Formats: sequence, C-alpha cells, structure tokens
Amino acid sequence: MKNKTRFLTYLFIYLGFGMSIYAQSLLDKLDKEYPETPQYEIATFKSTRIGIGHSIENRKKGVLQVVAMNRYWNIPNRPSQSFVADKWSARIALEYGISDRLTFGVGGTTLDGIFDGFLKYRLLHQQKGSGGSPISLTLFQNASYKSKRNRPFVDVNVFDDFTDKMAYTSQILIARKFTPQFSLQLSPTFIHRASSAFDEDPHNHFAVGFGARYKIGGHISIASEYYYVVNPLKSIETYDAFSLGVNWEMSDLMLQFMMTNTRGMVEDAFILQTPNNFNLNDGNFIFGFNATFVLHLSQKKL
Repeated sequence: MKNKTRFLTYLFIYLGFGMSIYAQSLLDKLDKEYPETPQYEIATFKSTRIGIGHSIENRKKGVLQVVAMNRYWNIPNRPSQSFVADKWSARIALEYGISDRLTFGVGGTTLDGIFDGFLKYRLLHQQKGSGGSPISLTLFQNASYKSKRNRPFVDVNVFDDFTDKMAYTSQILIARKFTPQFSLQLSPTFIHRASSAFDEDPHNHFAVGFGARYKIGGHISIASEYYYVVNPLKSIETYDAFSLGVNWEMSDLMLQFMMTNTRGMVEDAFILQTPNNFNLNDGNFIFGFNATFVLHLSQKKL
C-alpha cells in the first residue's frame, strides 16, 4: 500500500511539473505571437486648439472639422454706438484628417485679410505605463498670406509683390497628460517673415509657447496660453500673447470662451503683432469665442 501511495505521489508531481513547463512554454509562445498592445493616452487636450494656438491633437482619418473663431474689442477714446464691441474679427477654417497622424487645414481671417494653410503631423503619442513614450509630439507648419494693410497700426510688411506678404510658422508641439485632469504643452516656435518694412525688424523670430488645461468636472475645463517672443519687432511696441478661458465640450461641438489681449488668430499675427497688454483697460481687453464642429465623413462615430 505504501509503495502504491508513493508511486501515485511521484506520478502527480511529475505530471504537475510537466504541465507547468508546458503551460509556461505556451504562454511564452503566445506572448511572441500576440505582443501586448500599447495603451495610448487620449484627449490630452479636448480640441485641436488650446485657445489661441494649436494643441498636439489631430483629427482622425476621414474627419472634417469646421472652426469658427471670433474676437471682439473696443477702441479707446472713440465714441461708439455699438452694443457689444467697437470692432469684430472672424476666422473660418476647414481641417481634414488625411490619416490618424496627418491633418491639413485652410482658413481665412477678416482682420488684415489673412489666408493661411497648415499641416500637422503626430510624431509621438504618449503611452500609459512604463516603456513607451512619456510625451506626445506633433510637428506643425503654417504658411500665411496677408492681403490687406494693417490700419491704423504701422504695417511691418512690404506690399510690393505676392511673396512680400507671406509668413511661415514652424512649431514643435510637446505635451504630456500628467493626470486625467491636468495636461501641459510646450511649443518652441520659429517664424519667418518674407519681408520687413523697417531695417531694425528681423525677418526670423523665435518664440516659445506654454499651454495648460485643467478639467474641473463633467465636460468643462479651464485652458490658458502664453507666448514669449525672444526677439520681437522693434519698429512697433508689441506684447506677449496671453489667453485664459473655459472650454465646454458637447459631443461633436466644442465651445471655447476666453479673455485675451490678441486680435490675431493666425500664428505669425498673434505671436508677433499683439499691440495690447493683458489687462482690463479700455482697448486692451479682448473677448474670444471659438466654435469647433466635427463631421465624421468616412468612418463611424466612436
């Protein structure tokens, strides 16, 4: 009886050991054939714009985005019969997801008659956990054409030829989602103006942007941006662009309300040519309102 019990004990140990080795071998094989799918952070920013400037976000392939941007402000020491504001400027833009990584956009602005086009390419996507990219990185390239002179302010451009009215903005948008509520973005920026009306003004400018978003609950978040210009224009007095506002997400519609000191809505305009400081003095306070609507043209809504 003892020999039989001992035999059965050895048999179970042998079978158990053999099965564990086989199971481990099978798991190793499955890991090689079906590696773990990376988990990416989503919605670092809820919109393709933080407020006045672009965020790292792109639209998915086949998605068309319609953007309406508005700025309202008063002119100091000028009697006005207007109900809300003395002046108003608007920008209408269309942005399309060529792929999940690449977005193309075009737009037109009433102030100064600026027409622009841009490309955005998502180079890196922040991954959850360890081992992946700790940041998201998007490359942005814009070209703008200024068709009208900037009156009553001094215009820093030459208007002799078509190319004189061009400006080009290149940005590296670097962002990280630290918590489900808080995201931060850094935007090194290079701007080249094709012409300059004054010798003291450089053609090439360097700036750095800072942007942040904090979710306060539901579909509401606070967003802010600031752009520091390393070598600003010399011929006119300018200030660094700043904005502080609230974003309200409603399914395929995003509404952004902001206080800002810049009237421009294209990168080279609001980064380099903001003639107002950020305060509530007459003429300095500007109210901004963006409405972004998303159309899913060639894919099902997620």
